[in-house]
Amino acid sequence: MAQHKSAEKRARQAEKRRERNRAVRSRVRGSTRAVRSALEGGDLATARKQLLEAEKLLRRAASKGVLKKTTASRTVSRLAKAVHRASSAAK
Repeated sequence: MAQHKSAEKRARQAEKRRERNRAVRSRVRGSTRAVRSALEGGDLATARKQLLEAEKLLRRAASKGVLKKTTASRTVSRLAKAVHRASSAAK
């Protein structure tokens, strides 16, 4: 455990940051899961709406440093591709 006052403070800050990052990552995973489940259910309107929400969360997580920028972009790209594919197949 930390011995110095500054090290104790840094430990507290790191713990807060870790909890916040876990919460953000969890919300991101949940939103991507929602898009995929909407696609599996064949509900395109919901999938499109969920995609917008997922993209917003992914981009914000990347800008805050929770996720790498390229990881967020790749995930958004794959989700958008899946939604587009499903909507073109439905026509």
